[in-house]
Amino acid sequence: MIHRLIFHNDRIVPVEEARLSPAQAGLTNGWGLFTTMRIFQGVAFSYERHWRRLEKDAARIRMPFHFDPTQVRLQLTELLAANHAVEGTARIYLIYNRIGFWQGDDRMPEVDLILCTAGLPPHSDSARLGVAEHGRHAGSPLAGVKTTAWLNNVWQLAEAQKAGWTEVILLNERGEVAECTSANIFCVKGGSVFTPPLSSGCLEGVTRSVLLEIAPKAGVTLSEKVLTLEDLHAADEVFITSTNRTLLGVSEIAGRNFSVVMGPIAQKLERAFDANMREYVKVALSSACGVSALQEPKATG
Repeated sequence: MIHRLIFHNDRIVPVEEARLSPAQAGLTNGWGLFTTMRIFQGVAFSYERHWRRLEKDAARIRMPFHFDPTQVRLQLTELLAANHAVEGTARIYLIYNRIGFWQGDDRMPEVDLILCTAGLPPHSDSARLGVAEHGRHAGSPLAGVKTTAWLNNVWQLAEAQKAGWTEVILLNERGEVAECTSANIFCVKGGSVFTPPLSSGCLEGVTRSVLLEIAPKAGVTLSEKVLTLEDLHAADEVFITSTNRTLLGVSEIAGRNFSVVMGPIAQKLERAFDANMREYVKVALSSACGVSALQEPKATG
């Protein structure tokens, strides 16, 4: 559940006072973007990566993007303080309003900015995954864009959970593994880790991108590779990653059980990710906002 205070365009307001209108075509048609960030020790982890993805996705969907990353970061920091949010998650929503026929004559901004925070959602100790054929269209020009038109994802997840699964693997039109509805997927075989390439239609997840960067330093070989269900079934370990869950071991894929959940490779990557997150926060706090909004704090050791 989101916290009571949100940031809307230019101020912090109670959520019940935020004004959204049917005339906001971006809201009613899903022409917008969002990203979910982990809040750790009061800091938005990897803010720079999230912002760069928003910029890139805005260009993909032809949405005006005139926001200043430093200003939005300060606004988010103010909201975290107002909600006393030290551990949890935060979201940035950008809603494109001045499009299409269904517009009003009220003075809504061209693009709405909404920031909100929440706690960390509960999750199980491991994931049981169903499978959805044609769950992802890799050939779509919007494949991999995190738009607010998120019905396919939430519908697929709801259907999977009705069937008793934790999450669901989305296969693309070629039968390749793409991702889950809100997580990237990885498998371990022979000591090496593989994850589907962006050409599969998967989201360029922030946790995924961090792992691709830090894995070599942790002594783990991690690379992109086209994967099939057979590859996952034959894997030594399978795990999924997301902002809310970091790394979560997979215990079953559609009736295929794994004897090892969160095996040694996944545990090594989880420790490396945790260390990276702690170092990021340490540098961010010590810099006292002296770091550029698009320059990610780097470890000094």
